[in-house]
Amino acid sequence: MTENCIYGINGPVVTVKGATEFSMMEMVYVGEEKLVGEIIGINNEMTTVQVYEDTTGLKPGDPIVGTKAPMNVLLGPGILNNIFDGIERPLSEIEKTEGAFINRGSSVSPLDTEKLWDVTITAKIGDYLNGGEIYATLPETDIITHKCMVPPTLSGEVIYVAQNGQYKLFDTVVKIKDSKGNIHELSLCQKWPIRTPRPVKERLTASVPLITGQRIIDTLFPISKGGTAAIPGGFGTGKTMTQHQLAKWCDADIIVYVGCGERGNEMSQVLQEFSELIDPKNNCPMTYRTTLIANTSNMPVAAREASIYTGITLAEYYRDMGYNVAIMADSTSRWAEALREISGRLEEMPAEEGFPAYLPSRLSEFYERGCRANVLSGGEGSVTIIGAVSPQGSDFSEPVTQNTKRFTRCFWALDKALAYARHYPAINWMDSYSEYFTDLDPWFEENLGTDFIEYRSNISALLAEESRLMEIVKLIGADVLPDDQKLVIETARVIRVGFLQQNAFHKDDTFVSLHKQMLMMKTILHLHKKAKHIVSLAIPISRVIELGLFDKLTKMKYDIPNNRLELFDEYIKEIDEKIDSINK
Repeated sequence: MTENCIYGINGPVVTVKGATEFSMMEMVYVGEEKLVGEIIGINNEMTTVQVYEDTTGLKPGDPIVGTKAPMNVLLGPGILNNIFDGIERPLSEIEKTEGAFINRGSSVSPLDTEKLWDVTITAKIGDYLNGGEIYATLPETDIITHKCMVPPTLSGEVIYVAQNGQYKLFDTVVKIKDSKGNIHELSLCQKWPIRTPRPVKERLTASVPLITGQRIIDTLFPISKGGTAAIPGGFGTGKTMTQHQLAKWCDADIIVYVGCGERGNEMSQVLQEFSELIDPKNNCPMTYRTTLIANTSNMPVAAREASIYTGITLAEYYRDMGYNVAIMADSTSRWAEALREISGRLEEMPAEEGFPAYLPSRLSEFYERGCRANVLSGGEGSVTIIGAVSPQGSDFSEPVTQNTKRFTRCFWALDKALAYARHYPAINWMDSYSEYFTDLDPWFEENLGTDFIEYRSNISALLAEESRLMEIVKLIGADVLPDDQKLVIETARVIRVGFLQQNAFHKDDTFVSLHKQMLMMKTILHLHKKAKHIVSLAIPISRVIELGLFDKLTKMKYDIPNNRLELFDEYIKEIDEKIDSINK
């Protein structure tokens, strides 16, 4: 019998008796098929292993082999325009060799080891390179330049550089000698443990917005580059759709999309849409700046736990090159459910709703890895984390939603009633919030002027007033309201339908620039101001409504093309002429 062998099996949890040479969080291979696992518990008698693959067929006595290294991923060119499972196995390569399903113990290399890359060496003999500094560059896709960086834990003097030319992933292109005289060979890739955040020089304040082109987000609930946001919502409220829209249109350089425990058809939809969608910034397919981590609901539960960390590690790698990265985690609730299942197998004391007591600390570990920073390679990069939460029955009081609120500064609450009314994005403007206003207002003021901030405040005030009035309307009807309150309800309808509601399938409405958003708010508020003056003269509000201006403004998002913003002046001129005609 092998020295280290399986003693007990409980789902994805395997125990080993009397093993003393394993380390905590060490990556191991379990069984004859070498299933990937990780050491998650050690004591004098028993070592506990979490297996990231289906354990069916394992039996006591099967061997367990350590790697003497933590669970890690391979970082290098080829990550973009690719799709991986939760432990960075390339699904496209697996499909070629194994078919539609991943065989257990599959050991395909994460990245293509035979492909030749056109490498330009930037380091010179005699240079002293610190951790994180760039020694070579290569075109990873038509729009992204990959920068090969010295591992953050290494530094030394360059003693050898290869000629510029074509090299494979593991070819040595640079050699450096560290302070102890040891020589290290640097290739086009490196490994990094997924649970360890990659270091940066300095974290920066959240002072630059992530522009998404979605009006309700950019205007009312903005998020910064390097910020964190949660999208909670029940089944069918549009979490995945909202994340797809953000991934397509936000001004991040690179998108990492993690499908954690979601349905396979949703991930296939992402693949299909992104491969067909042309990035408007560079006329290349979206996949050229996207990588997907697919850990669908029919894959092993334990691997969900790793997929989140795999995704954030890939995002940090590109951040360290100086790129702005956005990671979409869909959904962190499925990840928390994986924690709950494994915790149950380990017979740990459960906390609220059966989730482990360490759920808050695990969520904080994930979200705190989002930041905007001065990176070791020089320059600035960011990782923006947008996590979907799937509370059962849209109950926002459940543990995952409540703990996520503690660690995110943006909360885009999806509303089932809005979704069923076909109002998308179904973000409820009364339940949502953003804590980035103070940080981002100087940027908005510098780039759009103080008017933008004033318009946003007025729009928010009108929506809050409408919400209060609708409680009265439900009780006694709208007819008994005075005209000034009827005007608030009419203006708020224009805001809701004409501004907050957005059509992802309309060429001019799927993405809207901040400048157009500001002009839309200006036009709506101008009509409200003029109508308010008319009402103050005791002229019935019905006279203003009959002009058709309110209905016209609900359609301006379609009628004014994104390249014809001067038409807003004509709208304002028409409002002035028609309303002044009433007052004559």
